[in-house]
Amino acid sequence: MKLDMTGGCMPVLVLMAAVLTVTGAVPVARLRGALPDARGCHIAHFKSLSPQELQAFKRAKDALEESLLLKDCRCPSRLFPRTWDLRQLQVRERPVALEAELALTLKVLEAAADADSALVDVLDQPLHTLHHILSQLRACIQPQPTAGPRPRGRLHHWLHRLQEAPEKESPGCLEASVTFNLFRLLTRDLKCVASGDLCV
Repeated sequence: MKLDMTGGCMPVLVLMAAVLTVTGAVPVARLRGALPDARGCHIAHFKSLSPQELQAFKRAKDALEESLLLKDCRCPSRLFPRTWDLRQLQVRERPVALEAELALTLKVLEAAADADSALVDVLDQPLHTLHHILSQLRACIQPQPTAGPRPRGRLHHWLHRLQEAPEKESPGCLEASVTFNLFRLLTRDLKCVASGDLCV
């Protein structure tokens, strides 16, 4: 099933209002310890999701695509381009990028469920899983002091891109970008962070 990604997109005001909160500054962070399974950090458990969890995400993605077709979305660009690959970042930077990616995904999907009651049930389990992953990821990250070094280079560019997305992208296009990126997030980005130094 393909959606036209060239042109405008019908606005969904409820979605825009809900995702604006994700535009706050993303703190600089570092991993707790040298390995992703350091004390209190269990992100290594998410190198792969269970077949049942993946099936729940597939059902959610199919439902979201059906919903987007009804909105007649046509988007001029992709928030997550094909070149988006966490392996391009340093190991210590990857959890920071994944945290921002997960946070935006959650905001957008929660707003989609709020705006369309038909999506509530199908998104319930995936949202629960994403919240759990995000909480485990944050247990692996230690925020640095505000006066500390800020992200630079590719990480800075990616974080800035995600922070600006709710203001620059129409709500429907934001939902489309998150929907199309969902399985890359789960099977590539999450796996990469969970694998730590082994992700090359």
